[in-house]
Amino acid sequence: MHTDALRPPRSLAAQRTRDVVSLFKLRIGTLIMITALVGMVVAPGPALGWAQVLVLALSVLVASASAGAFNQYVEYKSDQLMARTRKRAFVTGALPHHPAWLVLMAAMLAGAVAAAWLVLNGAAAVYVFLGAFFYAFVYTVWLKRRSSMNIVIGGLAGSFAVLAGAAAVDPTLGPLPLLLALVLFLWTPPHFWALAIANRADYAEAGVPMLPVVVGSERAARIVLVSTVALLVASLLPMFWGAGVVYLVGALGGGLHFVHKAWLLAREVTRPRAMSAFFASLVQLSTLLVAACVDGLVR
Repeated sequence: MHTDALRPPRSLAAQRTRDVVSLFKLRIGTLIMITALVGMVVAPGPALGWAQVLVLALSVLVASASAGAFNQYVEYKSDQLMARTRKRAFVTGALPHHPAWLVLMAAMLAGAVAAAWLVLNGAAAVYVFLGAFFYAFVYTVWLKRRSSMNIVIGGLAGSFAVLAGAAAVDPTLGPLPLLLALVLFLWTPPHFWALAIANRADYAEAGVPMLPVVVGSERAARIVLVSTVALLVASLLPMFWGAGVVYLVGALGGGLHFVHKAWLLAREVTRPRAMSAFFASLVQLSTLLVAACVDGLVR
């Protein structure tokens, strides 16, 4: 008898909900959605109406969800080889690996882009599309198994969310949104490389040439440190184009925290220190985004 048949209805419904949230990577999608809203806030121009803000948020979230689900659909076989991913719904059979999912993903992306085009403008719609395209195809299909620089180019996916938010206000992008997009681009590699150091054996087993697999964990840790320093420097550049003290405090505080954890990792490469650097990257980005948003609202 299938184990689902033995579960109480509420427990089964809760598990299905968790499976769907995991499939569409909604937690990551929510963070990407927030970056789009921050891009909107820092962009100079007339404020968007609530309906436009809602469409911006949902279009970025839905496009991101479609790309996240596509990533799991394509990689369900290699996900079986990694402890971190072998409990995903396509791997366990909790959700059927059926081509109908591809139709749903395409419909989600098309709907998100169309909504952004109709309610916002063409430039915002293009950036919404490019964010999903770079993650689903440039990163997942093209680069992930071909190059140790996979996540460097794939990191553009997050940058396009910032640009989508800014373009919704003014398609002619100003320096602040472009600099925040640069920060997102530079944040992605050390964030994922720290995680890859912690899970190096998994990536090696699955045949994914993440940086620690190719160059070794010690050298990768040094590269993470250099990358976080570059990220910190880049995150301070908006101060020269109108960002205020609130932004400075957030960027400096979060950035120094990430650099410190990366320095500890470079001194001694262990899984706990790699995970500590990984979580520090999340703190850094969250702090910076909140500070940028508050700073944009009070200016």
